[in-house]
Order: sequence, then C-alpha cells, then structure tokens
Amino acid sequence: MTKKMMGAILPGNSTVELREFDIPVPGHGEVLVKTKSSTICGSDIRCIYHEHLGKGPEGYQPGMIAGHEPCGQIVEAGPGCRRFKQGDRVILYHISGCGVCNDCRRGYMISCTSDQYRRAYGWQRDGGMGEYVLAEEKDLVFLPDELSYDDGAQVACGFGTCYEGLEKIGVSGNDAVLVTGLGPVGLATAMLAKAMGASKIIGTEAIDERITIAENTGLFDHILKAGPNNVEAIRKLTGGMGVEKSADCSANNNARLTCIQATRKWGKIVFIGEGGTCEFQPSPDIIHYQKTIYGSWVTNIWRMEELVERIVRWGIHPDKLITHRFPLEKVSEAYALMASGKCGKVAVVFE
Repeated sequence: MTKKMMGAILPGNSTVELREFDIPVPGHGEVLVKTKSSTICGSDIRCIYHEHLGKGPEGYQPGMIAGHEPCGQIVEAGPGCRRFKQGDRVILYHISGCGVCNDCRRGYMISCTSDQYRRAYGWQRDGGMGEYVLAEEKDLVFLPDELSYDDGAQVACGFGTCYEGLEKIGVSGNDAVLVTGLGPVGLATAMLAKAMGASKIIGTEAIDERITIAENTGLFDHILKAGPNNVEAIRKLTGGMGVEKSADCSANNNARLTCIQATRKWGKIVFIGEGGTCEFQPSPDIIHYQKTIYGSWVTNIWRMEELVERIVRWGIHPDKLITHRFPLEKVSEAYALMASGKCGKVAVVFE
C-alpha cells in the first residue's frame, strides 16, 4: 500500500479542493478503513460548502477531509481492538464522542458534551471524502453482506436520522404520514415510513426536479407541489381529518406550518430538517387539538445497529435513492450538484 492518498476539503466558498494526505496509521482502539462509498449530506452544503457557519469546537476545521457519511472495509486494525478486525465491512457513526458523558453513555455521540473529545468525521477530524479514513472502533457498525456500501453510507446520518424521528412519533400501519421536503432526507423518511407500515404517505415539495424524482420512487400515494392550499388538500385526502403523523424534512417555515396544521387532533409531528424558522399559533394549532411536536437530531449508535438489521429484514435498499455517483476526482461536480437541490442522494464512490 502506498503511503499517500487523495482527499477532498471544503474551503467554504462553494468550491472543493483535492489534496494529497499521508495515509494514517491506526493507534490503540483504532482502525484504518478503505473508503468504498461516501455520500453527501445537506448539512455539508448548508454549514461547510457555501461558508463555514459553525463556530468553535463544533465548527468545520479548515483543511479537514470532508464527508461524514462513509462506508468501507477495514484494512488494518490497531492494537486493543476488541470486536472489529481486518476485512470487516463497516459503517461509521459520524461523530466520535468522549464515551463517558451522559449523552455518549446513551449512544448519542452527536450530543457529546466534551469540547475536547467530541470530534465529528468530516468536521473536526478527517472524514470519508478520502481514500482511507481513520476511525475509532467504538464508532463502527457492521455492514451485513445483504447491503451494499452505497446502502451503508446512507445509514449513519441520513437514514439513521429519519429512523430516529419516525420512532419518536411511532409510525405504524394505523397512520397516514405527511412528509414535507422531498430531498434525500424526505425520500429516506418516506421509504422508512412505508417499511414501518404507514397506510398512506403524502409528500409536498417545491422543486420540480425533486417532485419528479419522488414520483419515480413509487413511495408516495400523493405528491403535492408546495403551496398555500396544501393543508386543505391533505385534509381532503384523509377524509377531512388530516394525517396522524407528519415529518418536516425541509426546514422551511411554511412547510413546518403545513405539518402542524395538516396533522389531526392528537397527532404527532417531528421536525427533522435543520435550520430555518417556524411560526404558528400555539392555541389553535397545537394546544386545543392536543398535538405534540418533537425535535429529533440524528440518532444513537444502538438504534443505528437496529436500523441496519431492520433494513435487511424489510428488504429495502437506501442506495435506490442515489441519483448520481461520481469518482473522487470529480468530487467538485458532486458537491455542486448536491448544492443545486436538483437531485436525489449524491455519492462519491471509490470502486
């Protein structure tokens, strides 16, 4: 194996730079993973690609290899590894936490409270947009043979985040589900909601290209162009009552209000999309109809393992939502396409 590799960094001015890096050597409790697939998350675009929005220990550290949705195969295991070994196919939980704070003990490394030890792959430590990635063993989840590397790359952030949100509101066969915002996160939410038994899935989206992509997935019973009449239309599609459950994946103020108002009495709403604002009237929109709004941020690592098992059981494949694949040398095109919003999931593949 050569001692050098190529990796992509994000300067913060809507460009990507490919640079040469030393291939890291795993230390105690660490593994070296040969990257097979690395998908692009919307938070990479919002917080890093256009400009570096995060500050302090949670901000992107300039010069770090980007990408927090990698999947690959272990080529070297350092001393002290207890479970994983060379040759294992693995998914990376995308934040490496301290392991001993209350949130880490719950498995939510995303919420690790340690300024010193919380380091997200692709943000404060090198991530998946490189030929190899150095990972801590505790951050790994096995990738079953039934799933492709493209499937696995989407589990950690995208599908894991959606699954956490749907588990919080308890989607089942009793539910009609509304999904607002049909980008990669919205499509993943719909795929999981259908697998979990949702009896009807309705989607709303503003971008025509994304509406076409969503229609082609066959996941939705109805797709509406985002607009002021969405609530009325959704109620008509649900016998005048509204949906039992709704999930906002858009981070758009109007879409979030649609989620709230199109959900029936005693219904549950989860906000998954990052950023934006939300304006509503608490009494008529929430209190008088006994509705509940949940906030959901990523997932925990044991639930990620559970999701992988269930994806296999359900016979679904996250890679079906990938509309474009690029080699590492064309990573700049991959980020530009993802930033346009006129696509499904975008993957950088290394095979």
